[in-house]
Amino acid sequence: MTPEQGIVLGVAGFLGGAVNSVAGGGSLISFPALLAVGYPGVTANMTNTVALWPGYVGSSVAYRRELEGQRSRAVVLAATCIVGGLAGSVLLLTTPASVFKQAVPWLILLACALFALQPLATRSLAKRQAPSKEHRSLGLHVAVLLAAIYGAYFGAGLGIVLLAVLGLAIPDSLQRLNGLKQVLSVVINSVAVVAYGVFGPVAWTAVAIMAVASLAGGRLGGGFARRLSPILLRVVVLGFGVTVGCILLARQ
Repeated sequence: MTPEQGIVLGVAGFLGGAVNSVAGGGSLISFPALLAVGYPGVTANMTNTVALWPGYVGSSVAYRRELEGQRSRAVVLAATCIVGGLAGSVLLLTTPASVFKQAVPWLILLACALFALQPLATRSLAKRQAPSKEHRSLGLHVAVLLAAIYGAYFGAGLGIVLLAVLGLAIPDSLQRLNGLKQVLSVVINSVAVVAYGVFGPVAWTAVAIMAVASLAGGRLGGGFARRLSPILLRVVVLGFGVTVGCILLARQ
């Protein structure tokens, strides 16, 4: 690897970690960077997942105050994320990516639509659900399972999908749901990291560069997101999500 390639991967890792901490979708920065320096698609995808993992951890730390009182939610939903993460990892290790790749932009745009309607849905759900029980809803766990499969398989826009799912099912503030999203993202990616690290063609030199940069980006980006107003954060998430979906559609 040349010094120039190392710089490209370092910058991409930093930006990917920062974007993931705010809205998800940082893989759209880091994954193309890995392709640009010459790694094949599957190797780039798995390397990207491993490299951005520290960024998820860093951004979760930034949201530790918003996670207070959410232990039960996190534990129950994390179990579903582990199952989905395993399924998504097996899919990437054993099947072609072409079919799922075609569905990715539509899934992201659908998640954006759900997220835009989240305040109205939350008010409606709050009248029918007890706050201590909503995270045990079968519908929520099915949706989280599908999001986890997607997140382990490809991952771009995982944060947008998780925020949309959590926002529709759990009546709580956007900042607290964003903190919960970060924890679930860590769980999903941790499962994928173990699977790809053991069985996948991971480029460890690239990981070493991008992981440090991703951790710094995730920590700084998470701290910035915590200071945004709920309205502004919603605008940022929706704007980035729509942009991501349109870019992926244009590339098909």
